[in-house]
Amino acid sequence: MLTTLLAFLGACTLIAASPGPGTMLIIRKSLQSRRAGFMTVLGNETGVFVWGLAAAFGLTALLAASQVAYDVMRIVGAGVLVMFGVRTLLEVRRGAGKAEAVGDTGAPQPEEERSGWSSYRAGLLCNLANPKAAVFAMSFLPQFVPDGVPHLPAMVALAAIWAVFEVGYYGMYVWFVGRMRAIISRERVRRRLELASGGVLVALGVRMAVEG
Repeated sequence: MLTTLLAFLGACTLIAASPGPGTMLIIRKSLQSRRAGFMTVLGNETGVFVWGLAAAFGLTALLAASQVAYDVMRIVGAGVLVMFGVRTLLEVRRGAGKAEAVGDTGAPQPEEERSGWSSYRAGLLCNLANPKAAVFAMSFLPQFVPDGVPHLPAMVALAAIWAVFEVGYYGMYVWFVGRMRAIISRERVRRRLELASGGVLVALGVRMAVEG
């Protein structure tokens, strides 16, 4: 059991280290505030746990078996990512206009004051709108169910461990961005970072829409 758990945590580390839409959204929200970043992490990991539960109960197999359902979800997910990216780019543009009007003071912009629950919903939606996350959970979790252990409770437990582990992992991202706040809070630097994150989200959305 211990060997299986260590192997599972190692695999979780590799998965979390692979950049994706969730990672970019967490970094983008962490540029606003630590609270926004951490709430985005919680939302994203709620989605991870939901897909883990769906895989445990065999529901993600239905999605994998239906090309139409998968394609519909893929297009919806692509739209969500593009929406997040475009919204980021528009916010940067509005912020740049205000900065030019009042001077580049580095003062917090209105979007930094958003509700934490808004960030939570963004993280949750980003994860749940990704059909790859659903199919991946279905193929990933069963590999670590030990022989002779009841399948359903083991899958649920692994899904919970996966989500909690990633809360800690991505929490380090939020902490790091917070530690860099003195540099990032400079308006020009922050604007460039948000432009980059918004552009990457749009690119990921377009890629999801066009790939088979």
